[in-house]
Formats: sequence, structure tokens, C-alpha cells
Amino acid sequence: MIPELGQFALILALLLALAQGILPIYGAHRGNATLMAVARPAAQGQFVFVAIAFGCLAYSFLTNDFTVENVARNSFSQLPLIYRFTATWGSHEGSILLWTLVLAFWTVAVTVFSRHLPEDMAARVIGVMGLVSVGFLAFILVTSSPFTRIFPAPMDGNDMNPLLQDPGMVFHPPMLYMGYVGFSVAFAFAIAALLSGRFDAAWARWSRPWTTVAWVFLTIGITAGSWWAYNELGWGGWWFWDPTENASFIPWLAGTALIHSLAATEKRGAFKGWTVLLAILAFSMSLLGTFLVRSGVLSSVHAFATDPTRGIFILGFLGVVIGGSLVLYAVRVPKMESGGSFSWFSRESMLLVNNVVVVAALGSVLLGTLYPLFMDALGMGKISVGPPYFNSVFVPLIAPAMFLAGVGPLVRWKQASLPDLAKRLRIAFFVAVASALLLPLIAGGFNWMASVGIALSLWIVFTVMIGFVERLKHEPGSKLAALRKLPRGFWGMQLGHFGLAWVVAGIALVSAYETERNVKMNVGDNVEIAGYTLTFQGVEMHDGPNYKAARGTLDVSKGGKPAFVLHPEKRIYNASGMPMTEAAINYGFSRDVYAALGEELGPNEWTVRVFHKPFIGWIWAAGIFLALGGVLAAFDRRYRIAMKKASTEPAPAKGAAVEGAKA
Repeated sequence: MIPELGQFALILALLLALAQGILPIYGAHRGNATLMAVARPAAQGQFVFVAIAFGCLAYSFLTNDFTVENVARNSFSQLPLIYRFTATWGSHEGSILLWTLVLAFWTVAVTVFSRHLPEDMAARVIGVMGLVSVGFLAFILVTSSPFTRIFPAPMDGNDMNPLLQDPGMVFHPPMLYMGYVGFSVAFAFAIAALLSGRFDAAWARWSRPWTTVAWVFLTIGITAGSWWAYNELGWGGWWFWDPTENASFIPWLAGTALIHSLAATEKRGAFKGWTVLLAILAFSMSLLGTFLVRSGVLSSVHAFATDPTRGIFILGFLGVVIGGSLVLYAVRVPKMESGGSFSWFSRESMLLVNNVVVVAALGSVLLGTLYPLFMDALGMGKISVGPPYFNSVFVPLIAPAMFLAGVGPLVRWKQASLPDLAKRLRIAFFVAVASALLLPLIAGGFNWMASVGIALSLWIVFTVMIGFVERLKHEPGSKLAALRKLPRGFWGMQLGHFGLAWVVAGIALVSAYETERNVKMNVGDNVEIAGYTLTFQGVEMHDGPNYKAARGTLDVSKGGKPAFVLHPEKRIYNASGMPMTEAAINYGFSRDVYAALGEELGPNEWTVRVFHKPFIGWIWAAGIFLALGGVLAAFDRRYRIAMKKASTEPAPAKGAAVEGAKA
């Protein structure tokens, strides 16, 4: 009865989501406090029932209940316990249920931490999130029930996709979904502002921490996904511009632009319309990513849960959300008051240019992702858009944003002096350029890509240092004490920009100086790469929990001295018979040595791929700094003070709320 209990819980969750989505919004429109008060308990009840449903599905996987079709198709009795749990979201049905659970979690978080908001604003925000939940719960119940029974039940399951049997997949999907779905909060605040006609700095201040936290989760999710691809797929790469990778990167770019736009709206009341539009764009791109991955239109190693028949439902839901939001935006935006004025050279103008550049880069990725789909839909043949397009279009577009990341924080609000800024930054500029020209020569020969990347990276690092110096030079007493007193928001901005510099440096160096050898090896054969000698000692067979593996041994030496041993594997999974390459990697601060077994050519003879990846670990370390910067910015003290002030201010009168809704 556990699966039936889960199905019933989803039905109750849908009913509560309908109440959460309709009654509070109508109550806010009419100024009815009783209806607005429905929002919080309905949202919390919905979360409880969605959590029960998710728990029932997880229990079915953990206990190998193969009478549930979802379990039979995506699990196996020999599967390790941790992967039986992650198989809960390893299918289409389970992944959508996880999405819905995360959405319910975000909604509950809003109900708990929004008590400082005016009641009508909170009701609208929670109500909008309830309407989004209605769409996903209806999608599950109509097309994607995870609790469908199958009789007679098979003796064993088909096994989980071997690609997903990796520790990275324990964290990657939940973190990615926390980011994807987290943008629904920014979207809900934007729609609530459009419904109420309230576009002052307060709503930007309310929305900004939520947006930043969602961006942090998405950053962690993308970083974990890149790490998983590097470790699991066996081709030695960390990003391939795969359409499903792009489906997460596009919302991240939109969220990055939104965070910067919210800063201008909060501080100066500028870019109100632009900020609302970016909030709609960020969540819309998250829904578009869901459509691309779940509809079956993509062929990707990441698009593990596909069914074309379900794509129509998601596409219709996508049209309602995006279309309805844009119509409401078009009606309301003419009534928005313009924000504070600013000169052509000011922090506002830098943020505006930065956002335009980031959105243009987003558009280039979106075009490259969707263009093959449009061509196929129009019957004009199947084409592939790969890394050459993205590297030649996206990189030149995003490079100016990297330069502005160094300039923007040092420019004053409203009006700044270009000659004064040039004087303050001239040494940093020349040192960055000189270092960029010299360092690649030391690293292994001049490469223009490495030089540009190092120049931009050092430019950002130097401007971060200048930012700290300028903040501290007027502080009396101990500079260390003054450093500790700097706002978390300032620390977050600088750490985030430092992480950006680090990822640019890592990408530039590994792209320019990585080396690869693809060789045929017999026992005792050697291969040289980047000063390392790898000696093949043969292959031994061994049994895993649900697979059999050929386990190779490569003794690695440097300068004639033993350094380490690598054990790449070629696995065959028992249930599916699917072969998988399990790479062996020796990690280091300045390089990785990576080996993967290819095909067996004869007795004790294999093809082996060996890579030397300089500074590739910097890419994932940079993700940690970016996320840490976002966390510090989201929990800045001024947001807590603003919450306390708002909670002590009297709520707007009912009549005022009604007039605001009708404006």
C-alpha cells in the first residue's frame, strides 16, 4: 500500500496547491485578510504531502519493490544502497517529483522567512508559487505517475543507468534543482510586484537574498555536474557544450544578470523594468531547461529521462507561464516610474552594460542549443552545433563582462570620473597585461588564448585587491580589525569576483596546454606525457557489487622516481550488459594526470588514453569561491536589519492594498 499512499498524497498536495494558488491572490486583490491567511498553512501542508509521496517512492526503491514499474525499470537488487536511493530521482517520474518537492521546500522557506513582508505581498508571492506547483503536480498525476504498478512483477529490475552510478550524482541533481527551482522565488516576487503595482526598492531588497541563494545552489550544481562528467564519462573533458549542460548554464547566466540588476534597483531604484524582466527570464529559462531535458527532443548523455509524449504538456505549461508573465509585464511596465538618474559613466551604467553583455552571451548559447531543434522541426535536416560555435561566439561576447567585473565595483554610484578611475587602475592594467605576456612563455610557449585568459584573470584579482585597499585606507586603527568589520556583502562580491578570476585562469590554461596520448599498450610498454612515464602492468578481472571489471594498472614515474599508480577500469554491468569506462585520476593543485582504458585488442593488449591537464582543478575550486561569495552576500547584515524594520512598520491599509492591486 506504500505506492498507493504516495499517489494519494500527491492528489491531496494538488488540492492544497490549488487553494494556495487561487485564494491568497484573490484575497490580496480584494483586501480580504482571511483569504490571504490561507497561503502559509496551504503551502506548508502541500510540502508535507509532497514529502510523504517522495518518501514513499524512496522506500519503494530501497526495499526493491519491483511491483512498481518505476522501480523495476530503474533499479536492481544488486545495486548499492546509496544508488538505490539516488535512483529515486534517476528516472523521469522521480526527477519531476524531486523538482516538485524542491519547489514545495522553497515555498515553505518563503512562508517561514517572509513574516516581515506586507501581508498582501506575501500572499501574492506564495500564491504565485502555488500556481507553479499546480502545473507540476498536474503533470505528475496526468502523465508521469511514479507509482504505477506492474503485474506480474519481474524477479529483478533493469538496473539504474550506469552513467548515474557515481557519487557526484548524489549531490548534482538536488543542487541543480535547488537552483533551478529557487529562481521561482524571484519570479514570484516579480509577478507579485506586477500584480500590486509596487516597484519600489523594497521588493528588490526582499527578492535579492532569495535570488542569490538560488544562484549559489545552481553554481554548486553546475560545478558538481562538470566534476561528474570529468570523472565518469572517460573522455577527459569538463564541459562539452552539451545541450543539457547548456540547459543549466542559461538560467545561471540569467540569474547572474538578475543579481547585478537587483543591486542597482535596491541601491538606486534603477532598472526596475529590466530587473522584473530578468526575474521572468531566469525562471522561464529554468522551465525551458526542464522542457529540453524531459520532452525527448534532445539526445544527450545527461538527458536520462525522456518521453516525447510528455513534452507537449511541459511545452503548454511553459507557454502559459512565459506568455502570461510577459503579457502582465507589457501591461504594467508603462506605469513604472523611472529610477534615479545617472551619468554615462557610473556604477549603474557599468551594471547596465554588464547585463546587456551577459544577456547577449546567454542568447548565443540559447541559439546554439535551439537552432538544431528548429531545423529538425522544419524538416530541414539534422545538424549539430558543437564546441567550435560556442567557443567562437560565446567567448568573445563574455570577455567584456570579465573586464567590467574588475571595473564596476570601483566606480561610484550616480556619477564617476573616468580619468580618476584610469589613474587608480593604470598600474593594475599594465601589470596584468605584462604578466599575461610572460607567464604563458614560462608555462610552455606563447598561446593567445592563455594570454587573454591570464590577463583578464589577473585584472580581476588586482582590482579585487584595490577594492580592499580603498575600503581600508580611511579606516582608523588596526587594519585587521577593520577588515573583519567589512560588510558580508562586500566580502561576498569580492570572493565571487576572485572565483570568477580563478575559473577564467583555469579554463584558459587547461585549454591551451593540455596534452593527450592515445596509444596501444602491452604489458611493460611505456608512454611519456608532460614529463611523466606511465608503464602498463596489465589488467586483472575483479567483481563489483553489480558489475564485472577489467582493472588496469599503470605505474607512473617522474624523473626516474616512482610517483603514483593509476587503476583505470572497464566495467560491464550485470543487468544491462552496458560497458562503462571508469577513469583513474591523480589530482594535483597545478595538474591532473588522467588515464582511461579503451578497447581490448588482444591478450594483455589494450588501447589507453592518457591526459595531462594543467590547472584543471582550479575550475572546480573557483566554483567553491563563487558559491561562498554568494552565501556571504545573501546573508549580509543589512538584509536582517531591513527585515526587522519592515516587521515593525505598520502594514498597508486594506483599501490601499486594494487600490494597489487595481492600479
